[in-house]
Amino acid sequence: MQLNKRQFLMGSAALAMAGHVGGARAASAISYWHHFTSQSEMASLLKIIALFQAANADVAVTQENIPNSEYMAKVSSAVLAGGRPDTAMVIAERFADLTAMEGLIDLTERVNGWKGKANFPENRWAGLSSNGAIYAVPAFAFVDWMYYRADYFEEAGLAGPPRNFDEFLSACRKLTDPSKGRYAFGMRAGAGGFKYVIDVMEAFGSPIVKNGQPAIDRAAAIEAITFYSDLFLKEKVVPPSAPNDSYRQIMEGFRTGQTAMVWHHTGSLNEISAAMKQGKQFSTAPMPAGPKAHVARVAYAGNGIMKEDNIEAAWRWVSFWGETDAALALLEGTGYFPASAAVLQDPRITGNPIYHAAVETLEFGRLPNNFVGAAGWSENVVNPAFQSVLTGQSTPEQAVDRMIQGLEAALR
Repeated sequence: MQLNKRQFLMGSAALAMAGHVGGARAASAISYWHHFTSQSEMASLLKIIALFQAANADVAVTQENIPNSEYMAKVSSAVLAGGRPDTAMVIAERFADLTAMEGLIDLTERVNGWKGKANFPENRWAGLSSNGAIYAVPAFAFVDWMYYRADYFEEAGLAGPPRNFDEFLSACRKLTDPSKGRYAFGMRAGAGGFKYVIDVMEAFGSPIVKNGQPAIDRAAAIEAITFYSDLFLKEKVVPPSAPNDSYRQIMEGFRTGQTAMVWHHTGSLNEISAAMKQGKQFSTAPMPAGPKAHVARVAYAGNGIMKEDNIEAAWRWVSFWGETDAALALLEGTGYFPASAAVLQDPRITGNPIYHAAVETLEFGRLPNNFVGAAGWSENVVNPAFQSVLTGQSTPEQAVDRMIQGLEAALR
């Protein structure tokens, strides 16, 4: 749910107040940059700051929200101009760019001496480490999964969610009924849709990058783009608006009953749960497997330290996100999954069937592609290339060639 102006100002004011709780007696003041924007995210951050400051009265945290689309530009400017914050949110897709600009402090020694490290399996650190050095502490995970309308599946005589692409296509055909304004799948081909295009390519057997070099398998990628675009062009099992649909549109389509399935991550669970009943109207399932690979992203987001000033207080703040109370506050408020394996054993997770698909995905999920230039290539090449296929301006072959050329340019 996006904040309206009044909600945003109220939330920001509350967070600013929370960021200065105990400020009169605080020995250290640290800044925290992040790109949380929704009402639930901001409320959860407020709770985490309050929990932290209850245990660390000598540290005052001042947060600053930066829109996701502006985050890297502001961080880059801060690194160049010398205006770095003490701490900042770090997501796997941006990690390579952040370390390339030397924007993060090496935390390896602190992490290795931290008792909480044992709660984080090695794969939690992979997207936040480089050349054996750790630069951020895992805080939460975006676990990709599928939402599906359990009531629609029952109505169509489908026993359960599709386990692979063949079953997915078969279910799409049975669930689509244009006369009712109902489509099987809410395809995200607008802003942010590139991630699913890349996922489908890998599911058909095409790597993206190997050992820092372009590695797209042209034949496999063409097969993938053909399959995925045919859902719109040939099968017509997705809404006509798909070429321009981004997060908001696919969520509204699912919540209002226009679509029966949608791919996203655990972060949208609370929004959907507010509109429908868990287990009765909707449920969750792992992403369906492709013909060559089972692909679902598990993107661990963390918090890093960007400057040495107040580093002791900064370390306390970034490591606090690994504590059970902080992780569960974020999960309950947003649906963002804990990165700590210890927290996953909490009965509030094990006792809720809606989370089972996410726990299963943690066993096979892949980290997002992480190379310098990945964000620019994904957003500025993959997204428009796929959109051009949907709008009839390109063939799958032409779109893949454009992606290959763009990737080669990005990695030069």
